[in-house]
Amino acid sequence: MSESKLAGQFFDAAIGLLQRARDEESANIAAAGSAVADAVAAGGRLFTFGAGHSSLAAQDVVYRAGGLALMNLLAVPGTVGVDVMPATLGSALERVDGLAAAVLDSSPATAGDVLVIVSLSGRNALPVEMAMNARALGLTVIGVTSVAYAEETTSRHASGTFLKDHCDIVLDSKIAVGDAELTHEGIEAPFAPASTVVTSALIQAMTAAAVEHLVARGIEPPLLRSGNVDGGHEWNGRVMTEYRDRIFFRH
Repeated sequence: MSESKLAGQFFDAAIGLLQRARDEESANIAAAGSAVADAVAAGGRLFTFGAGHSSLAAQDVVYRAGGLALMNLLAVPGTVGVDVMPATLGSALERVDGLAAAVLDSSPATAGDVLVIVSLSGRNALPVEMAMNARALGLTVIGVTSVAYAEETTSRHASGTFLKDHCDIVLDSKIAVGDAELTHEGIEAPFAPASTVVTSALIQAMTAAAVEHLVARGIEPPLLRSGNVDGGHEWNGRVMTEYRDRIFFRH
């Protein structure tokens, strides 16, 4: 079977975006890693949030082999994936005012913690209000978004602002408005989104930077091992016991 030209073009597009993120966001990634390390060292907790497909990257660092055990998913019911029926309801919930405040008020998140908010467009009420309310509570907010949306679209929040406007640190995914890297003659809609690839890479790079900062301070990073390697379960049990007051996905 011959090689797919379009498949190769997608890889080229994704690699190009990853290179841009590495080169252009290096300082912000380092700052985000430092903020995460600060929270870990100070006894704080780590949370991540995303709605719709943005939740994929948010979930990718929760209870993950090779990831920080302290990363907890801050879930808004009905927005975490495409399992809600109908799936379009999840998109509608992103535009509802008040959900973010209700979730934060009932969560264990408090001043000194870090919240990573993933939203490709950053224009809907839910991520904007999540960032606004989190900062008001004293959390450090790291936003992972596409700044292009703030430059080329309008906000759906009453304030007219975007996620990027309410973050302590912003990681720009460089994704173009529409989140589709390819076009082809005879096909009216663009296709092949790369936002999940790039967003996940940014968050994993941030985690790597945090680990580097912790090691430099003489602190063992609270990392999880794969349960599919010998000794993995025992290692994870020790980490979860040591940090049980800062891990909420096990309760």
